[in-house]
Parts: sequence; structure tokens; C-alpha cells
Amino acid sequence: MNDDEAYPENLFAKTRAMINMKQIPPDQAEVKEYLEVMLKGGRPNKNLESFLNNDRKVLAFNILWEDKTYDGGDKYYILNYFLSDGRIEVKEINTQNSGRFPFPMLLKKQKLAKSPILTHCPGMSLKSEEFYGPADLLCGQGVEIYGRNCLIYDCDDFTKAWYQKNMGVEQSPVKLAKGRKNVTYQAVPSYNGYGSPEDSLGSVYSLNPKAPKVDMKKMFK
Repeated sequence: MNDDEAYPENLFAKTRAMINMKQIPPDQAEVKEYLEVMLKGGRPNKNLESFLNNDRKVLAFNILWEDKTYDGGDKYYILNYFLSDGRIEVKEINTQNSGRFPFPMLLKKQKLAKSPILTHCPGMSLKSEEFYGPADLLCGQGVEIYGRNCLIYDCDDFTKAWYQKNMGVEQSPVKLAKGRKNVTYQAVPSYNGYGSPEDSLGSVYSLNPKAPKVDMKKMFK
């Protein structure tokens, strides 16, 4: 080293500072979990206690969606809230001759967000979502299922007893307005003058009309 070159005095200052720095011990729970995994042990299940206490306990609600579209109408569903994991499924109540395809489910079993963040792929958004819980599912209040505003109007006996015991809330059913009966009526066309009135009615009652039976008593009068 030449005389012109100055020897750096603080060459190891940063290293000394790192050595003398107070070391913060890691979290003992994380270390224990790491050691268990390294020893090929089981991973801790945070939802195990909730599963053991609330397995097969389901809160069932009756909900109504007023579809305002052209081919819509009042559609009734059953909303099931699973207490073990907080997931929700919505089953459609199908009726005969409703004119709609009998879809079994409106929503598969999953956590239902109050304001869902829709992305191209799952997990793209880093924003936290708020999900529906038992405190949000009360008779007379609404629940939004991906843009469908539904009304909770009733629940089963187990759900009423659970709310009364755990939350001190009495679930009172909501009276719905009676809907108009779907009665279809097709007026009988007037007699057109061809043949007899019985011949005209034969084409109304069937696509392949049959010849009317002759009234022999009327004929010989």
C-alpha cells in the first residue's frame, strides 16, 4: 500500500455493529412448528377445534330472490351456513312445470364475500375480503350473492335455537306477500261455420282430432 492511499479506518465498523446488535429470538411457536415439520411430524390444524365442536351443525335459511329480468320472477332458495368452517352453499328449490332448467345449486360450498373482488385468476388480488358470518344472517335482512339481492325470510328450528342460545337473538319469520297463482287458460275459439261445433272442438282438444260420436237418439227424433 502506498503512502498516498489512506487506509479505511471504519472498514469493519459495519461488521462490528452487526455482531454487537441485540439478537431478537424467533417466535417459539414458529420454531416448534418448523422442527415438527423437519422431523416429519404433522402440521398444526388451526381449524381443528372449530371442526370438532361444530361438525354437522348447519344453519339453514329460506331466502327469496326477486328476479327483475324479463323471464324472471320470485325464486326461492335454501341457504346453508356450515358452522365448522364458515362456508355457505345455496340450493335452488325446483318446482314442476316452472319452465326453467332445474339447476341443483346457485352457489357451491364456499366462503361468501360481502363485496367480492373479481379477478381473472384466483389469488391475483391482495386486498382482504369480508365474508358473511352468523351475525349477518338474520331474518328480515338481505344477503347479496354475487349481484343477487336476496331476502332472508325464515329459518329452521335448529337455527332459531342456536341463535337464541349463542347470540341471544330471536329469529322471527317474515310474512311474504302471496304471489299470483300461475293459472293458464286458453280461450276456446268461436265456431267457424264448417261442420258441426263438435268438429271444431275436436281440433282444439287434440292435435289429431277424432270424429265425434253420433248421438243416435238425437238423430231419430
